[in-house]
Parts: sequence; C-alpha cells; structure tokens
Amino acid sequence: MTSVAILGCGNRGADVYARHLTALGASITHLVDSRPARLAEVAVRHGLGTGACFADADAFFALGRVADALVIATPDDMHVEPCLRALALGYDVLLEKPICLQEVELETLLAAEASSSGRVTVCHVLRATAFFRAVRAVLDSGRLGRLVGIQHAENVAYWHYAHSFVRGNWRSSPPAAPFILAKSGHDLDLLRWFAGAPPVRVSSEGGLHHFRPEEAPVGASDRCVTCPVVACPYDARVIYGGRDPVVWPVTVLTAGGVTLADALAHGPYGRCVYSGGNNVADHQAMTVTFANGVIAQLTVSALTHNNTRTLKLLGTHGELRGQMERGELERHDFRTGEVERWTVDAAGNHGGGDVGLVAAWLAFLRGQSAPPTPLAESLDSHRMAFAAERARLAGTVERV
Repeated sequence: MTSVAILGCGNRGADVYARHLTALGASITHLVDSRPARLAEVAVRHGLGTGACFADADAFFALGRVADALVIATPDDMHVEPCLRALALGYDVLLEKPICLQEVELETLLAAEASSSGRVTVCHVLRATAFFRAVRAVLDSGRLGRLVGIQHAENVAYWHYAHSFVRGNWRSSPPAAPFILAKSGHDLDLLRWFAGAPPVRVSSEGGLHHFRPEEAPVGASDRCVTCPVVACPYDARVIYGGRDPVVWPVTVLTAGGVTLADALAHGPYGRCVYSGGNNVADHQAMTVTFANGVIAQLTVSALTHNNTRTLKLLGTHGELRGQMERGELERHDFRTGEVERWTVDAAGNHGGGDVGLVAAWLAFLRGQSAPPTPLAESLDSHRMAFAAERARLAGTVERV
C-alpha cells in the first residue's frame, strides 16, 4: 500500500487530498500541522496516534524518509522550504499551488528536483477534469485546424472572492500570492497546455475596484453580525448560514471545533468586506503570447454571479466554446458549417479535477505512469503570473 504523509492539514491537505488518497487505497501515515486541535481532528480520521503527528516540519523531517510520498499543502509562503527538504530525502511530492511567492525560487526548486530521486507534481487539478480533457481532445483531433487564439475567463463569483480574497488567507499579497497567481494558476496552466509552447510575452491590467472602505454602504458596521444594512450581498450570515455545514466553505470557519456563530462573531470570516483588510485585485485581464504565435487572453474577476470557467479556442478551421460548470461544449466547423454540441460530466470539486489529479499521482507513485505534468512545464504558469503582476503594477509589457 502506498504510504503518504500530509504536511499542512487545512482544507486542501486534509479535506481534499488526504480524503481522496485514502479512498483510492493509499495510507496516510504522518500528519504535520501547527494547530493542535486541527491536528487531533485529522488524526482521528486516519486512526493515527500522537507519535505520527507533528506540530512542526523540523520534527517530521528529522525522521528521515518515512513514507513513499509527501503532500505539501501549507500556506502559500511555506511551500518551497519543505519541498526542498523533501526532495533532499528523495520524496515524491504533491505540491499545492502556488509553488512560491518569489520568481527566483522557481529555478531553485527545478534544480533541486534535478538532483533528487523524487519528483514534484504541482496541484494543477484542471488538467485532470473530464471537461478540459475533452477540450484537449478536440485540439488534438485537428478539427479546429491550427490554434491561433484562446479567450478564457475565470468567473470567481462575488461570494467566493469575499470568502478567499477579502476575508480569507489570500487577502493580502504579500504574504499570499498575487490574485492572478493564487486564483488563476490553474487557468494559466491550461493556457500553457492548450498552446503547446512556452510563453514569451505578457501584458496585464487590473486593480481593486470594489472591496474598499469608500465603497461601504452607509451605516455599515465592521462585522456582519452587528450590521444593520439590509440585502448586502456579502453578509456573512447569509453566505455561510445558507450552505451545507459539513462542506467547503463553511468547514473552513468551523475547523478545529469552532462553532459557526463564534467564527462569525470573532473570526476573520465575519468581518465587513469593505473594512480595508485586503489589497489584491478584484478584476484583472492579461494577454499572453506563446512561442508558437498563439495569443491568449485571460480575464479573472470577482464581480460575477457564477463560479465557473468559460472559454473559446479559435482555430483556422473552427471554433470551440465551453462552459465548465454546466459541462457544455460547442464546436463550429468553418469548412462544413457543422455545429456540434455536447456535454461532459463536470461534477465534483474543481469539476472532478481533485480526485482526477490524485488518481493520476497515485498511478505515478505505483509505477503505472509518468508524473501527471513535468515540473518544468508547470512552472510556466507561475512565470506568466509573475510577469502579469509586474506588468499590472508598472504598466509594461513583460518578457517571460
């Protein structure tokens, strides 16, 4: 049985990756997390005693290599250092994105992997979805002719942005990654996959338009539980109180045994979204030119009603349109006039990508396949994001 240690027992590490790994036949053997209550909670799920649980990475790594592989799902600014230590011990690593917050660290990690027997797989889960695999299959079939352009939009949804990028861990960069990397690293990886070539040039515009103190409704208080404003779309009592209490995002608030009422009254997820606690963009657009001439546009926005991806692939012989949430695809053939419409299963977290990636990674660990995506290719998503943030802040066109 494949044994896996989990470094970082938050939503992604414990609720997603550890859960899917266990369901697919792997054994979770060690846990690392600095929060005692959360560590104990996750240990119970996997039947682990205190000897397999660690409050810090130093104590865990001091054991040497004690599992077949390691999941690193720590906060954004704590990915590189444990990954380097894991590679030095020969671990295969499933590394949560974003990989790092400093561009120079990309090359450091690549060099470390080259000198290790272990391999790093970045958690770019969208490549593993049935929906985007269907998109890739159309490209590979040649039915679009030569790919020329990509128009891709990530619709974050107003409530999701409020949860993750105003009240949540990604509200401020630094220490978190810039919005375009933290939220759209998956999408940039898709652009790289579809283009089939490395990026060479990036431009970008965007900013924080709405979630600022001057945008607050008259009379708003600093917490939703004491706010008299009626019908605010960002009322935390409505966003969280109306959702299933045992699934994300409510589980983020109640991890470690905290009640929802206490979280809204005292924790970050009950704060007013206009209180000035965030600095990341809420609407951003970027253009990428790839080495083979493909030009891609990506727009990522908080100001949408739905939480989905939409795209157009523009080829010399046809156009493909897609809506991920509904699993809808539509192909137009310029030569014959044919229009083909079909749906693909898009159920599950990230459209089934979470379990799909874990399954592909396990197949690699078991010697049944190559790694899902080579690290060198995964790094291009981050190179594009860092270039986009430089371009957004400086008003420049950046080389990648």
